[in-house]
Amino acid sequence: MSAADPVQEFFSIGEVCELTGLKAHVLRYWESQFRFLSPAKNRSGNRVYQRKEIELILLVKHLLYTEKYTIDGARQKLNEHRKAGELRQVSRAALGTETLESMEHDLRDLLRLLETGSEER
Repeated sequence: MSAADPVQEFFSIGEVCELTGLKAHVLRYWESQFRFLSPAKNRSGNRVYQRKEIELILLVKHLLYTEKYTIDGARQKLNEHRKAGELRQVSRAALGTETLESMEHDLRDLLRLLETGSEER
């Protein structure tokens, strides 16, 4: 990708599922539970997510799956961050954490694959 390539600003629900590792029904459910998750819809009526919404989705995922908050607890924590003016900063940090955890998982899978392959020789 060169510097002249445009940065993708809008993502379909399928792309968001791939980026976040979540199922579409989970995203739709979270939209009903977190007011700030309300993606726009295109002319066809399909959801289109912006980068900032993906960052927030990853923050919700981090709060629910890693820090083990309940939906209500995560909602309360997000409101605290929003009131303190640190929601964007915290969501970016969660993005970094989720990226590292994903890379670590992928590396473990690769290592397992390499170890299995060497045993077969």
